[in-house]
Amino acid sequence: MSEALLVDIEGPVATLTINRPDARNPLGHEGDGDLFEGVCARLNADRSVRAVILTGAGKAFSAGGDVKAMRERGGSFAGPAVAIRERYRTGIHRMVRALWGIEVPMIAAVNGPAIGLGNDVACLADTRIASDKAIFGATFLKIGLIPGDGGAWLLPKVIGMARASELLYTGETIDAQTALSWGLVSKVVPGDQLMNEAQALAQKIVRQPPDVLRMTKRLLREGQSASFDMIMELSAAMQSLAHHTEDHAEAVNAFFEKRPGQYKGR
Repeated sequence: MSEALLVDIEGPVATLTINRPDARNPLGHEGDGDLFEGVCARLNADRSVRAVILTGAGKAFSAGGDVKAMRERGGSFAGPAVAIRERYRTGIHRMVRALWGIEVPMIAAVNGPAIGLGNDVACLADTRIASDKAIFGATFLKIGLIPGDGGAWLLPKVIGMARASELLYTGETIDAQTALSWGLVSKVVPGDQLMNEAQALAQKIVRQPPDVLRMTKRLLREGQSASFDMIMELSAAMQSLAHHTEDHAEAVNAFFEKRPGQYKGR
C-alpha cells in the first residue's frame, strides 16, 4: 500500500489517512487516481467493512492541489491545456469519483485546514466532524482557477447555493465554528478528541444491518439528483429485497426482545 494513503482496518471500520504531512497533504499527484480507485474498490468489495473514516496526517486535512507544482508547470500541470484536461479526468477526477463511490457511510474527520480540493474531498463524505483547529475554504479563484474537481456541484449540496457562492466568489476561509453554523460540519471537538469522536460515530453506524445500510446510502445519493417518482420506485424495489433478508428478521426479533441485533449481512 502506498505511503501516500494509509489504510487501517479495525473490525468493521476502515480509516483512510492522507499521508503527505510535510506539504499539508496535497492531492492530485500523478498516480492518485490509480491509488484511490484501487483502495476504494477493495473497500467496496470487503463486505466486513461497514464504515469509513477519512482524515489527514499531521496538522492538515488537505491543503488541496499542489500549488508548487502549478507554479513550476510540473507533474499533473505540465504541458498544453489538452494534456492537463486529460490528467484531470484520469487523475483528480478518478480520485474524487472513487471516494464518492464508496458504498458504506464515510465520515470525514477534518483535523486541520481543508482548502480547495481538500475542502471538496471533505464534502464527498456523508458527514463531517471538525477539530476546533480546522479551517475550510474554496479558494480556487485566489489562484486563478475554477473548482475543477466537482466542487461546484458538491459544495452547494452541503451548504446551499448562497453560502457556496460566497465561499467561491470571495476565496475566503471560515473557521470550524462558522462551518458548524453553516452546516458544513455536524460537530466541532477539541483536536485531541477528533478521532475518538469519529470512531464513536462509526461504531453507531456499524451496528446497523450492513446490506440495508448500503442501500440507504444509495437512496440518499440517488435522491440528490433523481426525481421523487424515481426514488419512490427505487425505494419499493430495495424495500422488497430488505424484507427478505435474515437481518430484517433478526432486527424485528431484537426489537421485541429489547436487545441489540446481531447482523450477518444476509
